[in-house]
Amino acid sequence: MRAVLRVLAGLFFLVAAFAAIADVTYSTGGKGVVMTSLLDHWGRMAPQSLAGFQGGLRRIPLVWPYLVRPLLSVPAWGFFALLGVLCAWGGRRRSSVNIFAN
Repeated sequence: MRAVLRVLAGLFFLVAAFAAIADVTYSTGGKGVVMTSLLDHWGRMAPQSLAGFQGGLRRIPLVWPYLVRPLLSVPAWGFFALLGVLCAWGGRRRSSVNIFAN
């Protein structure tokens, strides 16, 4: 399980790096600092799945506008970096403590 979490951490860090590079590339175009949210990336890559996800969550009042949308409005690189940190923390090797009493 720890190995799976370490692999996932690496993949999440890779996606975070790609998202950060994309934001830096857009920012050098002279438009100022650009931070693309996870919602914007999802809307550009898979608009039908985003519409289906929104449609399913809008049936439950207050879930989409107050819970899910703010979570998806964070910058994509930050979201995936946080997931990478959490997976890396969960997959870390625990240090064993040897206690010897004389």
